[in-house]
Amino acid sequence: MVTTDWADPSEPTDWSAHRAALHPEGTLWTTLDDTDDPDPAFHTRWYFYADRRPWQRGCLDPLLRAVADDTLPGIFVTDTELTHIHHPYDGGADVILPTPEERDRLRNRHSAWLSTHPSGY
Repeated sequence: MVTTDWADPSEPTDWSAHRAALHPEGTLWTTLDDTDDPDPAFHTRWYFYADRRPWQRGCLDPLLRAVADDTLPGIFVTDTELTHIHHPYDGGADVILPTPEERDRLRNRHSAWLSTHPSGY
């Protein structure tokens, strides 16, 4: 389980209280500075917090609700090797799989879930 938080890179920050309440077991795993935009006002530092947890029905419900309500910047549900990643966001989700074959099997099995855009994305 990975949750994210963000801040202006010039302002040191700790995790937000809301994210910490939803993911108290998460420990800082890594940070990423997004400074590609020429305007410093649009620079962002992303914080990634991770933990390992056994799957139990409903264990992610509060996090998924926060993402759907757009009150949490993002979460990633993944295996420990980071080869199967589910990234929900308000309005949808991305699934990253290790092979095109796995991607195609999942797409075919859940075709009703795809976007109505002609590309399926």
